[in-house]
Amino acid sequence: MQGLGWLAAIIVGGLAGWIASSIMKADTGIILNVILGIVGAVVGNALLGLVGLNAQAGSWLAQGVAGLVGAVLLIWLYRAVAG
Repeated sequence: MQGLGWLAAIIVGGLAGWIASSIMKADTGIILNVILGIVGAVVGNALLGLVGLNAQAGSWLAQGVAGLVGAVLLIWLYRAVAG
């Protein structure tokens, strides 16, 4: 998460991962929620960059939305691969 400090990245990642797990009805713990949110933000920002959109690096809200979209995608991909 570019532009956010480590503590902010953990907070935003945790919130994004928790919301994503709630949306996708996934039974994940707090640590996995944080990981999903942070990795999801990286994935979400990469996908947004491919379509020409850029989440503002310093914005908590933009990074949260990117993390949410990425985390939902990661949960969906995991379920598709795991069966």
